[in-house]
Amino acid sequence: MSPGRPLPLGVQDCCDGFNFALFSRHAERVELQIFEDAASSAPITTFDLDPAQHRSGDIWHALVDGARWGQAYAFRVFGPWAPDQGLPFDGTLALIDPYAFAVVIPESTANAAPVNPDPRRRPANGHRSVLVNRRFDWQGTTHPRTSWSDTVIYETHVRGLTCHPSSNVKYPGTFLGLIEKLPHLRELGITAIELMPVQAFNASALVNSDGGSRLRNYWGYDPIALFAPHGAYATSGPPGGEVDQFKTMVRELHRSGVEVILDIVFNHTAEGGVNGPVFNFRGLDNPIYYMLGADKRSYRNFSGCGNTLNCNHPVVRDYIIDCLRYWVTEMHVDGFRFDLASILGRDEQGRLAPNAPLLERIAEDPILRDVKLIAEAWDSGGAYQVGSFPGQRWAEWNARFRDDVRRFWRGDPGMTGAFASRLCGSADLYQRSGKEPVNSINFITCHDGFTLNDLVSYVRKHNEANGEDGRDGAEENFGANYGFEGATDDPVIEEARRREIKNMLATLLLSRGVPMLLGGDEFRRTQKGNNNAYCQDNEISWHDWRLLERNREIFRFAREVIAFRKRQPVLSADAFYEQNDLQWSGPSGQPPDWNGPTRALGCLVRPPKHGDAGVRGSELCLLFNASQMPVAFDLPPTVAVRWRVVLDTGKAAPDDIFSAGKEPVAPGGSRYELGAGSLAVLFSGT
Repeated sequence: MSPGRPLPLGVQDCCDGFNFALFSRHAERVELQIFEDAASSAPITTFDLDPAQHRSGDIWHALVDGARWGQAYAFRVFGPWAPDQGLPFDGTLALIDPYAFAVVIPESTANAAPVNPDPRRRPANGHRSVLVNRRFDWQGTTHPRTSWSDTVIYETHVRGLTCHPSSNVKYPGTFLGLIEKLPHLRELGITAIELMPVQAFNASALVNSDGGSRLRNYWGYDPIALFAPHGAYATSGPPGGEVDQFKTMVRELHRSGVEVILDIVFNHTAEGGVNGPVFNFRGLDNPIYYMLGADKRSYRNFSGCGNTLNCNHPVVRDYIIDCLRYWVTEMHVDGFRFDLASILGRDEQGRLAPNAPLLERIAEDPILRDVKLIAEAWDSGGAYQVGSFPGQRWAEWNARFRDDVRRFWRGDPGMTGAFASRLCGSADLYQRSGKEPVNSINFITCHDGFTLNDLVSYVRKHNEANGEDGRDGAEENFGANYGFEGATDDPVIEEARRREIKNMLATLLLSRGVPMLLGGDEFRRTQKGNNNAYCQDNEISWHDWRLLERNREIFRFAREVIAFRKRQPVLSADAFYEQNDLQWSGPSGQPPDWNGPTRALGCLVRPPKHGDAGVRGSELCLLFNASQMPVAFDLPPTVAVRWRVVLDTGKAAPDDIFSAGKEPVAPGGSRYELGAGSLAVLFSGT
C-alpha cells in the first residue's frame, strides 16, 4: 500500500494498482479490508490508513497493488460514539463504499439495528463492495435520443415483467430476461422504458402479512448503494456480473431504438430511522449525509421512510451529480425519474429553497444536458409542486392529469373543463411558468396505485395482503366497478370495463404531453385491487402473460392508438394549442358546458398551417361522451370530402379501431351517434 490520491472518490483502476478514496469528515481512523471474494468471512489483509499519509482534507485514500477483479473490500470507520451530536460511529461494522459498482449484503444482517447503547454488542455484518472490471463492448450502439414530443414511456419492474412462469423467458426476473420481451415492446410501439429502482436495495423481510408469511421489499425504493445495480436482477454467477448484464440490457434496448429511464431514489436510504441498519452513510458521516432532528439523534422525515438525505449539502450534492454522471457515461442510460423530487429542493433545515442548488446543478450539468429529467413533484413533507417544479428542463409526473381523466370518465359532474385542459397539455398548470406540454408526463396509472384493469374493477383498495390492516395506500382512487367489486364473468359488466379501459388509453394517447403507460395495462394486468403492492413479490405484482392472449383486443387497441398518435404529429406537438387550432362545442354545436352536469363534448383539431401535408396531418374530430346515454353529435364541416372513423370505443372489436388506410367513412353524413360512455376519433379524408 502507498498513499494514493484523494480523487476520484470510490475505486479507480490504475496502472499501478487500485486507488481507494472515501469521504469521512468526522472519522478519526479508517481501516480498508480486502477479501478474497464477497463470500469470505475474514479479510486476507487489512490496511490501517494513517491520517498523516492517507488523508487529504476529509478524504481517506490508499493505492493498493496486488488486488484483482472479483475481490471484495469494506471499510471500518472509527470515530466518537456520540449520538447526541449525531455521531454514532462504530468501528466493528463493515461499511460498503457509497461509490461501489457492485455490493453484497447478506440478508441475515440487513435488518440489524445500529443504535445500541453499547456498540460492542452489535452483531457483525458481512457487507462487501466488489472490485468490478468496467470494460464492456457496446458494439457501436448509441443513445436513441428520442425527442420529448415523440416519446411514449412504458413503466415497469425488472423482476415483475418476466418473473411469472407464463413469461416463457430463459432468464426470468432479470436484466437479461427483459431483453426477451423486446418484441412485445416494439410491437406495442413504446419508445422508452422506465424501470422502477434497479440500484442495490434492501430486499429483506419487512412485515408479517395477516397470513403469517414474511413479506419483502419488492418495489426497491429502499436504496443501499446508488452506483450498483441490484444483484438479484442478474442471472447466477459471481457478484459483479450484474454490471455487465445491466449494460447488455441497455445495449439491446438501444439497438431496438428504446431509451432507458431509471426511477432513482435520492430522498432517503435503506438505513431508515434510528432503529434501522447501518450500510454506509450513517457509519461514514451521519450529520453530513442526513437531515438530523433538533436533538441530533433523530432524523427529519420528508420521505415517509424514516430518514431524509441532506441533498443540498455540498458534499451530498457532489455525490448525487457523480452518481448521475456514472449512470449516463458508464451505463448509458437516457434519463431519470426522481422519486419524491421535492426533497431535492429542500435546504439543510428542510425548507423548500427558491433556487435549490442541486436542482440547478442537475439541470445545467454539461454531462447531463441531453438526459431526460422527470420529477415526482411532491414529497411526504407536504410539498406539492405539480406545475411549479423549479427549472424549465424538468418534466413532471402530472397527477392532476391522472385524477381529472379518471373522474371525467367515471362520470363525475363538473369535470368537462378540467378534462379539456388535460387533453390540451395542461396549459393551466405549465404555461404561466414558461413551460410546454412536454413538461407534463401524462399518466392514468403507475406503479403506485391501481392498475388500469383494477381502476375499472374496484371502488375501494384491497390491501389486506400487505399486513397493515388496510392503512396503507391511497384512499381515493376515483375508480368504479360497474356493478361488481372485483373479477366477474358477467358479460355486461365486462363490456363496460373494456370500453372504459379503451376510453382512458385513447385519452392518454390523444393528449398533448408525454404519455406514460403502466406495464401490463395493455393486457389488463391485475393486482386484485391492491393499490400499494410494494411488498408483494408474488403473483399479485408479476406480469401474468396469459392475460395477453386473453385480452388481445385491449393490446391491439393500445398498439393501434399509439400508432395513430405517431401518424398525427398535431397530437404530440411540443407547444400549446393556439386559439384557432381548436374548436370546442357541445353535441349540437353549442358552446360546451364546461362546469355543469353535461358530460359530452366535441373538439375540432386543425393541423398547423405550416409544413407539407404529410407533416401537418389531417383535421381531427374528437368526440367524448361520459354520460350514461347515447349522444348524437353534429359533425363540423371539413375541408376534405368526408370524415373517416379512426376509433370508436363504443363499437365491438375489430370495429373499435382501424389501422392506417382501413378507416371507413363515417356513417350518418353530418351527424355521428356515439354510444354511452364512449369516445370516437374521426379524421378528414377523401
